[in-house]
Amino acid sequence: MAHLKSLVKDTAIYGLSSIIGRFLNYLLVPIYTAKISAASGGYGVITNVYAYVALLLVVLTYGMETAFFRFSNKEGEDPERVYSTTLMMVGCTSLLFVGLVFALISPISSFMGYADHPDYVWVMALTVAMDAFQCIPFAYLRYRKRPVKFAALKMLFIFLNIGLNLFFFVVCPRFTGTATDVGYAFYINLACTGIVMLCFYKELTGFRYVWDKALMKRMLAYSWPILVLGIAGILNQTADKILFPYIYQGSDAHAQLGIYGAASKIAMIMAMITQAFRFAYEPFVFGNAREKDSREMYGKAMKYFIVFTLLAFLCVVGYMDILRHIIGRDYWEGLQVVPIVMAAEIMMGVYFNLSFWYKLIDKTIWGAWFSGAGCMVLIVINIVFVPRYGYIACAWAGFAGYATAMLLSYAVGQKKYPISYPVKEIMVYVAIAALFFYAMTVANRLLPTYASLAVNTLLVALFAGYVLKKDFPLSQLPVIGKRFRK
Repeated sequence: MAHLKSLVKDTAIYGLSSIIGRFLNYLLVPIYTAKISAASGGYGVITNVYAYVALLLVVLTYGMETAFFRFSNKEGEDPERVYSTTLMMVGCTSLLFVGLVFALISPISSFMGYADHPDYVWVMALTVAMDAFQCIPFAYLRYRKRPVKFAALKMLFIFLNIGLNLFFFVVCPRFTGTATDVGYAFYINLACTGIVMLCFYKELTGFRYVWDKALMKRMLAYSWPILVLGIAGILNQTADKILFPYIYQGSDAHAQLGIYGAASKIAMIMAMITQAFRFAYEPFVFGNAREKDSREMYGKAMKYFIVFTLLAFLCVVGYMDILRHIIGRDYWEGLQVVPIVMAAEIMMGVYFNLSFWYKLIDKTIWGAWFSGAGCMVLIVINIVFVPRYGYIACAWAGFAGYATAMLLSYAVGQKKYPISYPVKEIMVYVAIAALFFYAMTVANRLLPTYASLAVNTLLVALFAGYVLKKDFPLSQLPVIGKRFRK
């Protein structure tokens, strides 16, 4: 139980930087969607470029975060030697990537559809290279149990990013009278990433750099399947945004992509919760793998993750009439994708939790197969249905892709590394959430705004009340529980 309390504490701190940071970062969405019209396609450009960035970040880290945690916790391995070798590996590949981009900037820009704006490409290449390198010192902070500095650096980036975007997209146009170029968003990101890099001075100095070739080979043997599954996994999130301009049959591809990308941002609360849980869960799993009750803890952690993500799902759907104001009015037509994208994100989180069975037995190749299968489902659905149905097909493709990977991982995992997940209890929560979602959808469609909000608030309260009664009885809580035990 003490280990679970530690997981909750670390999740809360990592979640503070992740959830609050992402929430503050949402300020960029109303800024961009207010200053960049949907018809112009400018926000579609931002959505498209950042999709490439997300994919490249996975490629340039090539599973070294997970490999670092695995080898740092292995008996007989020197954690500092592991850290040094990992830093040098990721640093060298990031520098090589930047060199290749600058050498081939013209053909790369033309292929991506930005022949007139090669600066979009090289600026983001520099940014993603630094981001990839920073993943290792960020992982080191997590390994050293320093969530406060981790959170502080994440928040520093967010505040700098928001402040500079407000200045260039809101303040400057008022004085100059001209619209700000979309490319400013990429330059701002580069500047903020560079500043955060300077803050890692202590984590990058004060020790002897060692390149251990034998260790490098072992880490690469462990991590290459993670790279494959990472690519497949990120393609489940970004393939639609990368492929859309190529397969959509219309002259307004970037405009439609911008609507889809803006609406999907509302659903990203699931990504916040999943990311916060992941930051704490990865070192938690590897650090407690030798405990006798570890499998029981993994089962409970899965249940609590699903319960709270379902509660978040209902909150977003229930207060959609309020949350939709995050984006500009001309992007509202895309709100139909929000529940689909959120459900897909929940399954992605479940899949992430399930993935530890093959990481713990050093059989990461299974993850490559699962993620690859999910990715293939997603790509096929996009190619077949996007030309006819547009971005709504993108949302359903993501749902189907994550469902495929999740179900495959569970089925095989129960044979290779059985964990007693409380499936029946979880399915009861899923059934209740599905029923409440249907009721909220009807209320949002048929009732006035104030009435639907009242109904939805009641439903959220009922779900939360059931959770408290079933799994978190108030009588067991500290301080407040004393009153309920009387």
